[in-house]
Amino acid sequence: MPDSTSRYLAEGPRVGIRHFTYEDGAEFTARVRESRQLHRPWLFPPDSAAAYAAYAGRLIEDPTKAGFLVCEKVAEKGDGAIAGFVNINNIVEGGFQCGALGYGAFAHAAGRGLMREGLDLVVGYAFGPMRLHRLEINVQPGNAASIALARRCGFRLEGFSPDMIFIDGAWRDHERWAITAEMRA
Repeated sequence: MPDSTSRYLAEGPRVGIRHFTYEDGAEFTARVRESRQLHRPWLFPPDSAAAYAAYAGRLIEDPTKAGFLVCEKVAEKGDGAIAGFVNINNIVEGGFQCGALGYGAFAHAAGRGLMREGLDLVVGYAFGPMRLHRLEINVQPGNAASIALARRCGFRLEGFSPDMIFIDGAWRDHERWAITAEMRA
């Protein structure tokens, strides 16, 4: 009888999402180092074992955060390479039920639609088992790929925040994108 259990929290045709583990550090940091040109100047994920351990620890242990790895599904092997990541930060419960998304693709997966599928899975998981009502994405205006991904996943532009987040030595402007459970339905 085939094994019907999956290590994924949610699956699509080409990717599955799962939580970060400390054991993912070597692959994650190698992917980050391979993807520096893709990420800069927008994103600075951890690229060393120590930095990854601290980063993953926050995502694993802090109840106001949830980290998801987007992994390629390979039918004959069951699991594939880490294609990217989607994190939900600043999770607020109660009457707000909201979180702020951050995400990044790795170079080998960029432009293949894997992050679109992965982000859709995370949004569904957030509005389902996590019982959130609203998700927000803050994107630097020049980051065309990230804005396109937010738009393709159904997020709406809600505003502009000057000098919002300190990145790469300066306060950066951001566009605010959001989606609610009702918009998703």
